[in-house]
Amino acid sequence: MTPPRPVLRRTLGVGDAVVIGLGSMIGAGIFAALGPAARAAGSGLLLGLAVAAVVAYCNAMSSARLAALYPASGGTYVYGRERLGAFWGYLAGWSFIVGKTASCAAMALTVGAYVWPSQAHAVAVAAVVALTAVNYGGMQKSAWLTRVIVAVVLAVLASVVVGCLGSDAVDAGRLGIGLSSGAVGVLQAAGLLFFAFAGYARIATLGEEVRDPARTIPRAIPLALGIALAVYAAVTVSVVSVLGTDGLGLAAAPLADAVRAAGLPGLVPIVRVGAAVAALGSLLALILGVSRTTLAMARDRHLPHALAAVHPRFQVPHRAELAVGAVVAVLAATLDVRGAIGFSSFGVLAYYAIANASAWTLSPEPASRVVPALGLLGCVTLAFALPGVSVVVGAAVLAVGAAAYGVRMGAASR
Repeated sequence: MTPPRPVLRRTLGVGDAVVIGLGSMIGAGIFAALGPAARAAGSGLLLGLAVAAVVAYCNAMSSARLAALYPASGGTYVYGRERLGAFWGYLAGWSFIVGKTASCAAMALTVGAYVWPSQAHAVAVAAVVALTAVNYGGMQKSAWLTRVIVAVVLAVLASVVVGCLGSDAVDAGRLGIGLSSGAVGVLQAAGLLFFAFAGYARIATLGEEVRDPARTIPRAIPLALGIALAVYAAVTVSVVSVLGTDGLGLAAAPLADAVRAAGLPGLVPIVRVGAAVAALGSLLALILGVSRTTLAMARDRHLPHALAAVHPRFQVPHRAELAVGAVVAVLAATLDVRGAIGFSSFGVLAYYAIANASAWTLSPEPASRVVPALGLLGCVTLAFALPGVSVVVGAAVLAVGAAAYGVRMGAASR
């Protein structure tokens, strides 16, 4: 008789799930994504933010419906497998794990760059080891630390908004919306900004650890997304009102440059601390998400089955967490991937395209298919509007994953 499959403990309520989603979204993206997005969109930056928000909303609604129906670890890997077939679930899981592992290393190096620039790699490895240890100790410890991180980052962002809008450097004329870089620039900016919204997937990925998932997940995902959108909109408006989109596009550290331009140089160190803490929050949530998707794929033997083990005391996928932590630590110690993860945005959009396609199959009613159809169209459009290098590398990563799946299935059939 086959022994029962070990499962994770359901400990997260609505508040915990919202905080984990916010910890993923209110992360380093808002400190770093505004500059590249402003360079791409020019005066269309706020339009780009709106497009990213609409696509994120559609993805969130599709993910919430699916997560309530399939409350298991793995997120879109599980949804694609159950609704579209094994290959599409595998492709979603592959794009998520590969892309987000690179993002983990990038976030770790971001922490190092802010905390101790001359020893960025050493600090990055220490951050990975520390957060892997926190995750290993159980979901409640991870949720507690995420609450602290979110509180600190929100306080820093609030100080940026109040400081900028209350300064003499504010000029409402800088908020004019136009198309100085054309529609393509707006879509590129939306693709870059979408990456900062993508953290709500963490709530769905942790579906096996949420109490009453059919009720909790559909409430937590839109709530976390709504809070993040309000924060992003307030920060973007305040920074643009001081720097303008041209100045924002040239800024190496947009939020720090904005408070300096607002005549508040004393806030610059606080913003730098906020950026480091935000990167820690993103890294914590990323390790959680990647390890749970690794667990789901290991259960189906797309990855070594040993990674499917669940710790008998802490009720976490401890081998998957240790494996993810080890890979990220090696990458953070040896490479500088901060400028080489453009394909991660492409992979995230491919992941959500599969989520929307899965949600499309839930109901034949036309009204129920509007949101997933719009989300699918938005994901594909934004993915191919990204810079050419990101598209080529992202497509190559998906092709390698598809080839690996074909080889494995061929070997199994023989």
